[in-house]
Amino acid sequence: MRHAAITFAEEVASKIDDGAEWDMLFCSDMLNLAEFLGLAPARIRQLPSVVYFHENQLTYPVQVERERDYHFVFTNITTALAATRVWFNSAFHRDEFLHAMPAFLKRMPDHVPLAVVDRIGQKSEVRSPGIDDFQPRGFRLPGPIRILWAARWEHDKNPDDFFAALKILVDQCVDFRVSIIGEQFREYPAVFDSARDEFKDHISRWGYQAWRSEYVAALAEADVFVSTANHEFFGISVVEAIAAGAYPLLPERLSYPEILQGVENAAVFFYDGSPERLAAKLSELAGRVADGDLWCGTGNEPASAVDRFRWEWVAPDLDRALSDALAE
Repeated sequence: MRHAAITFAEEVASKIDDGAEWDMLFCSDMLNLAEFLGLAPARIRQLPSVVYFHENQLTYPVQVERERDYHFVFTNITTALAATRVWFNSAFHRDEFLHAMPAFLKRMPDHVPLAVVDRIGQKSEVRSPGIDDFQPRGFRLPGPIRILWAARWEHDKNPDDFFAALKILVDQCVDFRVSIIGEQFREYPAVFDSARDEFKDHISRWGYQAWRSEYVAALAEADVFVSTANHEFFGISVVEAIAAGAYPLLPERLSYPEILQGVENAAVFFYDGSPERLAAKLSELAGRVADGDLWCGTGNEPASAVDRFRWEWVAPDLDRALSDALAE
């Protein structure tokens, strides 16, 4: 985020010398678009531009607020101001960012630019990412309920609550299998190491799945997909798991109600965010799996609801939106 504007401006200038031409600029929130436009050749500054906010540095979770880099926050704000259009991957993400801006800007001692919030809001749009097609779930192999937790191994995904819920299931003698997958880094919450030992007799998959096929297989195997996240700007693994046929069990917050909008009786797929309630819901679903009727004969309505995220529908919508931006 600090040097990309310099690098890209130099590369663009070099390509112009070789005869390259472009119709518009498309960048992510990781670029300081305002700096790039200031450094790029004049013909580039005249192009319409779209910035895609997959995440943002103002509301991205940090364990301690003093760790937040305010320079990166301002980069996001000036990038949004410089862009012709600002795209967010969910309405939740857009609203959270815009609502957090005034309090941040008011920290300035004078000349507080609160008007920029409305200026950014007026050109903001929600453009979700897309997902691949998933084959219909085949015959389910016998066995207890299969639970999947798939997220980055970081504090904002709240693994402690998930493992606390599993501990309750063990104490209640509820039989289950669990796959705990996702990207991990050099440092990750210590609870994963203790959990691997504590639940070793229940684990089917553990850690990062090196191949896409393994990840897809993990989705296909799951009866229930669980999230305990405290923060999620969109939730691609949630959408993909639902599309693959898993029963979603989600805290009623973040982008999740948006993902399941339009689902009749969607409340059954949410819990109150506590480990106790999560365990109670999982115990109930374990009983349904044992009876061979996880969905209570209603069919998988959530899978139909997330059909709108398939690339078949998303890609043409993005193309139209880019054409509209180009026509301005």
